[in-house]
Amino acid sequence: MILINLLPHREAARKRRREMFQATMFASFLVGLLIAAGVYWWFQMQISEQQAKNTFLQGEIKVLENQIKEIATIEEEIASLAARQKAVEDLQADRNLPVHLLSELVKQLPDGVYITSLKQQDRTVTMQGMAQSNERISEMLRNLSNNTPWLTKPDLVEIVAGNVAMSARDQRRVAAFKMNFQLMRASEVEKAAASQGVDAAKAGK
Repeated sequence: MILINLLPHREAARKRRREMFQATMFASFLVGLLIAAGVYWWFQMQISEQQAKNTFLQGEIKVLENQIKEIATIEEEIASLAARQKAVEDLQADRNLPVHLLSELVKQLPDGVYITSLKQQDRTVTMQGMAQSNERISEMLRNLSNNTPWLTKPDLVEIVAGNVAMSARDQRRVAAFKMNFQLMRASEVEKAAASQGVDAAKAGK
């Protein structure tokens, strides 16, 4: 007996292929959606982790900034204390300056030079006196410039020729002078001496 299929088999086959294609497309869409969701979740995790690191670093930076401010404050306090200590040391050293002044003047004034007035303001000394000649004054200036570490920068303000009556019959010609010079602090004298020692050592080599 011969069986004849009178149903539209071609149409049914096309329908099955269409359904398979739609199912495949839907499955592909679901797979793609899952992959996209996975990638999005991974990126979100990375972003969250980086944000957490950034928050931690910002906190550490603030801590370091506070520490830097504290260090700067401490350094300022140290500098202030050092300045105060130096000021106290300078004041203590300056108490001995009049002693050095008188001692050096005794050594550096040549014969024939006499002091009539001596005034000190801070470290500037104004000296007035008389000399037997201008050559004596020149010698005194050289001595104050080169022969003493405690006195420096002599500046002759004025020199006036005059006469001094030694007696009723003895009139002597003198040169009245006025000059300024600077007193050196003990720390400056020590520094200059150390510098000269280094220069001498270099010259010896």
